[in-house]
Amino acid sequence: MPRGKKKKDDDLDKGSPAWMTTYGDMMTLLLVFFVLLYSFSVMDLDKFKGFISALQSKLGVLDGGMTVSEESALSRGSTGEKFNPANYSKVMGEMQQYIETNKLQESISMELSKRGLVIRFTGQILFDIGEALIKTRGREILNDISDILKDVPNDIVVEGHTDNWPINNENFPSNWELSTARATNVIKYFIENGAINPAKLSAAGYSKYHPLFPNDTSEHRANNRRIEVVLLNSVSKTANISKNEVDRGDQDG
Repeated sequence: MPRGKKKKDDDLDKGSPAWMTTYGDMMTLLLVFFVLLYSFSVMDLDKFKGFISALQSKLGVLDGGMTVSEESALSRGSTGEKFNPANYSKVMGEMQQYIETNKLQESISMELSKRGLVIRFTGQILFDIGEALIKTRGREILNDISDILKDVPNDIVVEGHTDNWPINNENFPSNWELSTARATNVIKYFIENGAINPAKLSAAGYSKYHPLFPNDTSEHRANNRRIEVVLLNSVSKTANISKNEVDRGDQDG
């Protein structure tokens, strides 16, 4: 056999270099890796919600409840039976008529937010500066407001806010205690005098940390000293408890 032909056949038998096999394996693995990443990026929302629901039920997470913690109070409207914002029209209409009739435009305002209907009272109409005792005029207003709210099935959270002026006395070591005491006193007044179901009510105090305006003028500070009664866009299961049942429970206790 000629020498040149034998050398050509030997070259054909050798095939591709060994490094190409490793290179091909690496390219295949990279392809699989990027396909996997893509599959993770396309999320099935229905399956994800189902997974979260199953996880909550395994962990014993309930679909309602009352709390005074900041985050829970701010987001509580996202739980429970949804309440269409259009259904707020009756309450808003009655509130607007009450505000105009009593010339309270500078003291009471309303805002429809994601959480629900916010009824905002400037602090001076309900409380003296640095005090948590509801003034006589404030009690009259809360009586009228409770008549509008008592038959609404939605949960209600009362939030207390202060300005940034420090306070430190035997009753209120800081604005935290003052804002919480004001919110709690409004809650108690609604229960004791307004016949609002206690199971629907909760209170939160935010001190100076959620101002509407910069605390740079006396007018801004006055607007930051406020009580907000939030008619949440949810109805908790506990709201179905009648007031008589709650009263009986208090007496038994």
